[in-house]
Amino acid sequence: MTTHHLVVQSPGLSIDQAEQLAALAQAQGVARISNTAARLLDVQHDADTRDEVAAWADSRGVDAAFVPAGLKLSDCKVLAMDMDSTLINIECIDEIAGVAGVKDKVSEITEAAMRGEIKDFAESLRRRVALLKGVPAGALEQVYADKLRLNPGAERLITTAQSAGLKVLLVSGGFTFFTERLRDLLKLDSAHANTLEIENGLLTGKVLGDILDADAKAVHLREFARAHGAAQDQIIAMGDGANDLKMLAAAGFPVAYHAKPLVRQQTRFALNVSGLDGVLNWFES
Repeated sequence: MTTHHLVVQSPGLSIDQAEQLAALAQAQGVARISNTAARLLDVQHDADTRDEVAAWADSRGVDAAFVPAGLKLSDCKVLAMDMDSTLINIECIDEIAGVAGVKDKVSEITEAAMRGEIKDFAESLRRRVALLKGVPAGALEQVYADKLRLNPGAERLITTAQSAGLKVLLVSGGFTFFTERLRDLLKLDSAHANTLEIENGLLTGKVLGDILDADAKAVHLREFARAHGAAQDQIIAMGDGANDLKMLAAAGFPVAYHAKPLVRQQTRFALNVSGLDGVLNWFES
């Protein structure tokens, strides 16, 4: 049977928390990774133990991941990420709507789609974009400059992954205005999103071409992985909403990042309190 370690992490991780989790998982030792993370060695990883550990960790604000011993980041070949509320701190469409004075209407639809309550993402996006008709295109630049920030750990995760030889894909149900700037800023290998139609300096309330939805995200990931010779178990994918589930299912390391409950329930790995670079602690140097 493959030896597994349990990686536990939290901004306020205490020695006591690590030791209690070590006892629950019957760990054979504890190795401190940093002030915020520890690797519990050679743990039990049957279903009951996993459930007990997950319940304990969730109730105390600790991220816990069972991983095979000896994992190396360089064994992976692809890192794929969602943009809004995963790589970055905002939902771009909501902030554009804020400039237009319709943020409440758009945010309500966004939240329902993210929770999986609206099954047709394309239709939900069309409804939201329609509310942006007449908004000056300059609102996009305003949102990028004033509101958009990388989520904690983003740069460290990406630069470390790139140094280990991974190719990085950004695939979003958001907009190319933002993904293209992030691709250039972070030197990403590829980025895909939806294109807002602009005429005479104003948003028309329409999206050009086919809408990039959950199915398209998964297709882009599979094609990107194929182009770089990555098998499923060599793919890390990160997302937070229902629109990411099919993409996450195509990855050997599917990660729900500060995600909606539906996504956490259906995803094997989760970072609920740690930054994006918490992924790096799962791999040994």
